Amino acid sequence: MGYPSFFDDVESIKLVDSLADILGAFEGGEYEITFKEVVKSAGHSCPTVAGAYLITAEALKALYPNEIPIRGEIKVEFSDSIEDGVAGVIGNVVTQITGATDKSGFKGLAGNFARHSLMYFRADVSSSARFTRVDNGKKVDVHYNPSSIAPNPDMGMYMQKIMSGIADESEFKKFGELWQDRVQRIFENIPAVIKVVEV
Repeated sequence: MGYPSFFDDVESIKLVDSLADILGAFEGGEYEITFKEVVKSAGHSCPTVAGAYLITAEALKALYPNEIPIRGEIKVEFSDSIEDGVAGVIGNVVTQITGATDKSGFKGLAGNFARHSLMYFRADVSSSARFTRVDNGKKVDVHYNPSSIAPNPDMGMYMQKIMSGIADESEFKKFGELWQDRVQRIFENIPAVIKVVEV
């Protein structure tokens, strides 16, 4: 299975999940989620998927500076409606990492470990997303803006050829390489694209 090598360079996200421990999935409930796993789930790698991964990773660092984040105990709010733009794509990535879902999520065991009603859209937030620890109420707003990481100027030409059905194999490959080059540069320039503010 070939994939861009930088996927393996992206810092993984360590989590502890009591439900996973109780149900025998992972000893102690501890495991890691990688960017490559998120890409598999999303079906592609792009600035949106990278941004969703990054806003979650950076939010969790701020919320849990000296401990492992607790999956299933994090509320997430978005200003967009789930039907708007890429909000659903971002929400799916955040759900994979944090466990937070809207009303469709896991209802829990005997009133414990519920994952539903932890994700809200059309919320009163002005950031890309607001993350809140359920246990102590600590909140952070995360802003993601990749506009400073410009795409290669040749991408438009290749995209037009692909969409018109006239691109050859080498042009398909080149477009993919240039697309992933931008995603890689986003990860290499996190301070330029992510801002975390404690609320």
